[in-house]
Formats: sequence, C-alpha cells, structure tokens
Amino acid sequence: MKLNNVTRLLLCATLVIFAATSCVKEGPMGLTGPAGKDGTNGKDGKDANETCKMCHNPTKVDLIAVQFQFSKHEYGEAAFEEAGNTGCTPCHAQEAFKDVVKRNVSSGFTLNPTTGRYTLDYATTADKAFGELGCSTCHSSIHATYGSSDLPSLTTVAPVPMVMLGGKKIIDLKADGGKSNLCVKCHQPRPQTNLQTGNAQDWVAIAANPTGIAYDANANSATTNIIRPSYRMHIHYGAVGGIYAGMGGVEFAGSLPYTNSTHTTVASCIDCHMGADAGKSNLVGRAGGHTFFAKGNLTTCNAAGCHTTAVTSASTTLWATPRAEIKKLLNDLAAKLSVGGVDIMNRNANTNEALGGVNLWAGLTTNNYDGYLNVYDVTLNNPNLGSAIYGNTTGPFQNPSPGSTWTAEQKAFNLTLPKLSLTNAQYGAIINFQLCLRDYSLGIHNYAYTKALLTNSIAKL
Repeated sequence: MKLNNVTRLLLCATLVIFAATSCVKEGPMGLTGPAGKDGTNGKDGKDANETCKMCHNPTKVDLIAVQFQFSKHEYGEAAFEEAGNTGCTPCHAQEAFKDVVKRNVSSGFTLNPTTGRYTLDYATTADKAFGELGCSTCHSSIHATYGSSDLPSLTTVAPVPMVMLGGKKIIDLKADGGKSNLCVKCHQPRPQTNLQTGNAQDWVAIAANPTGIAYDANANSATTNIIRPSYRMHIHYGAVGGIYAGMGGVEFAGSLPYTNSTHTTVASCIDCHMGADAGKSNLVGRAGGHTFFAKGNLTTCNAAGCHTTAVTSASTTLWATPRAEIKKLLNDLAAKLSVGGVDIMNRNANTNEALGGVNLWAGLTTNNYDGYLNVYDVTLNNPNLGSAIYGNTTGPFQNPSPGSTWTAEQKAFNLTLPKLSLTNAQYGAIINFQLCLRDYSLGIHNYAYTKALLTNSIAKL
C-alpha cells in the first residue's frame, strides 16, 4: 500500500513522541553488588563549648575578670605613659615584661669601654615596649591547651636579681612555690646610679662611711660627687619587694641587727593580697582575689593559717602597736632630715587625684611626706602650681641641675634658694626613709627589717 505524504508525516510525528517519552523513563534496577569494606572508627572529637566552660564560668575566669577591673594593674595609666620606653616598660607593659623574662635579661650594669661609663642592662627592645597589663602578663599558658591546666602556669617564679643592687643580691621568696617572685620581679626598688661612673650606688660603702660627702653644693662636679639631689632623687615606687625580702636598705651599723620578720619566709603575696574579700574591707567587694587590694581586709591574715588569734584593726600586738611605732620612727627620721629647720623631704597633703600630684602615702606620717625632695623643679613644685597640689610653693632648696627648658626668670629664682649639700649619712637615710614609707604597710610586711633601718638611720644622723 502506498502512503500519501500526509500519512507519512503523521507516522513520523508519532515515532518522535514515543522516542522522547521512552528516554525519560527509568529502567528496571540491576542486581545488588557486594558490600564494601567497613571504614576505621574515628576518635570522638572534644566538645569545645564544654571545655571553655571549665574556666569561663561565673566562679572562675568571669569573676577574675571583674575583680581585675578594680586592680591598678588594669586601670593604671602607666602602660600608656611609658609605651615606647625600653627601660620602664619591663614593669609597665605586658609584652616588655614577657620579653625580659623570656630572654632572662640581666639586672646588672655593663661598662661601655668607649665612654668609660656603666649602663643598666635591664631593658626590653623597642619592638616590645608596649601592651597594657592583662591576663597573659602573669599567666604564660592561657589557651595553650584550652584545658584547666593552662591558667595556673605563671610567667616566672624564678629568684629575682635585684635591679637596685645591679643583680648582686637575689630575692627568692620560697613560700607558696615561689609565686611571690613573680610579684617582686616588678615590685622592687629601682637603682640609684653613681654620678661619676653610671654604675649602681655602692650602699655598703656609703653605710661604712657615713661622714663622707655624697654631694657638695659648693663643688658641683661629677669628679667628686656621687649624686646631684633633685626633686625625684628616689628609689621609685616598688619599695615593697626590697623591704619584704629584707634587702636593699642602706644598712648603717647601729643598735638593731638587720633581721627579718616571720612573714618573709612563711607568707606569700598571695596570702594577703589575693585572699577572699569576705565583705570586711573598707571597700567591700573591692579587695582580695585579682583586685590585689589588701588594705582593711585583715581576714586574709587568719585565712592563711598564720595567725591563730584573729587579726583585726583593733589588734594591738599584731597591728596597731607596730604600725604606730613605725609611723613615729618615720616622723623622727624626717625631722632629722632637715637643714636650718627646713625639711629635706617634701610634704604633700594632696589626696585628690583630680588635682594631680596625689600623695599615695598621705596619712602614713604626720606631715604627709611623699618621699620626694624639697628641691626646686619648675614642672613639679614651682610657685604657680601652688601648695594645694605639691605641698609647698617653691621647693625651698636650689636645684643644681636646671632644666634646658627653664626660662631666665626661673633660673634666676633658683639661684636665690639655699644650696643643699648631703653627707653619706643623710643620703642613705633619705633612701631608707623612702623605702620604709613607700613600702606602705608601716612595717607589717617586715617589721624587724623596717625598724632596724629607721632606728639605725636616726642614730647615725
């Protein structure tokens, strides 16, 4: 049979539709193949959230962080003020402190053969002179394993060569596993340097020759004098490490031997400064723990297990009596440190931080001495600042080293003031006064050593 053209077209269209429909349909499933080899079981992974909560919870790190907000390590301005200063930041900035510990930087002085003068080795490098103090300043292994063992690891508990003495004496407070050495690494006196050599002052030689001349104002020369008195001629502010360890004072021979109280060997900084607040401090909720604040919080004296009889602010033998005795000795020594009835030591009644020049040690002496000297300085105690800030209006003694920025009028005024010469006895007594005042505890840290320094200094004058 012969198909006409129309029939052929219809047949072709039908075949195309059938072919297209057949392509999208799935055929029958084939036979199941053999089972594959089982894989190796993997180890269970750690639950990161649960690990974090071991430390980051209200009773551990969260509480520590809040306490630290009340610590002067946190809100002090020193890290900002000293940033970039390679000599100061080892105690004022986080990365600098970690650097000197890691490199075990020497506390000694090194002679420069070109200049013939010594320089202090204890410094960081310019690229490390920064960083606000924080957790990793003291805790070296935070987030090393993300386990609970990270937090207790401290940056250092090694014995501390005293910078003040050019590393010649070493503080090693062994109680509590040496943890106090971490504190003393920074909380120690800074050195006084010899004007002639640049080396650390030889306190042994000064104590042995009390009638010698430390500074002769009528011969203002580095060839004969070992110092030039200035407003800031002092051992800085970390006196407590030296006093607590019974080292660093100018030990004049006298009626009292240089011994240490029991605290030095059986107690640690942690015992008193990191105990529980217990709501007994004069600033409730701002003492103990990582506030490091101990003032008024005497519960720590008993909690440490040292005193079987509770120590309170009314306790006579263990608190009120020794503090009153040391305060009297400080007053007596300051009275001896005078020339023509004028104090060598600076008085400063200012406790208002808003005014600047605040005296951290106000109240520890009757006349509110701050450890600075009454030497004229245009930026620190000139007449324009007024007695409300720095305790006096002029700085009654002449400055032997006027600043390069002083005006002609300021230099002329300075020359009208009386000159200040110092014997070795006076110089050493000034250092001892600063150490015992700025220790801040009025002898509680180390009553025996404090009393000996003050008593023998008074007798020597």
